[in-house]
Amino acid sequence: MAKLMVKILGNQPSILNNYLNELRDTSIQSDPLRFRRNLERIGECIGIELSKTLNYQSHDVVTPLGVKKALELSDQIVLGTILRASLPMHHGLLNIFDRAENAFLAAYRATKEDGSVYTELSYSATPNLEGKVLILADPMLATGQSMVDCLNLMLKFGKPSQIHLIAAISSQEGLNFVKQNVDDDVLIWLGDVDEELNDKFYIVPGLGDAGDLAFGEKLGGE
Repeated sequence: MAKLMVKILGNQPSILNNYLNELRDTSIQSDPLRFRRNLERIGECIGIELSKTLNYQSHDVVTPLGVKKALELSDQIVLGTILRASLPMHHGLLNIFDRAENAFLAAYRATKEDGSVYTELSYSATPNLEGKVLILADPMLATGQSMVDCLNLMLKFGKPSQIHLIAAISSQEGLNFVKQNVDDDVLIWLGDVDEELNDKFYIVPGLGDAGDLAFGEKLGGE
């Protein structure tokens, strides 16, 4: 049975809450540069907290005046991002894990005639994941379907030693869906959790469409 742990960082007093508040605030989020930067900073904050769970080894650092024994990250990281809204968070995570390998997936939410939702996957570029730490980010965990489908696709490229899923804001329904449909041990990192998901599958109160706010309105896809 899969073991899932959930960490909601917005429940703790930290500067992360300021970034989340600005993402949601209509008077601030209309500035796409600031919106992207806040997503990036949330990625950085979560990356720092996540780094505390990773593996380290002793390392000698040669300075101009001697040698200092220190800890150095020993895990190989793969940062996965679901295009396009995740790009700012991906950049934030890459600021923290600057030697990570990178994976990119193009996915969007589509609706069948009966009203059910599915994920359309149209592109992936993924390195070998065998024995590495996979960190998969999507700023909004609404239904949870895209996250699960993209994770399942990536697992075809090897079995990671650890799996971390990241979102700035999740719905409770989306979080429950991930818990019920992930077969591997996973640690889920969230900025905040909102209770409601409306009939258009947007998180309420949420923040709106993260991709549109970051990069402008689109004509197709999700």
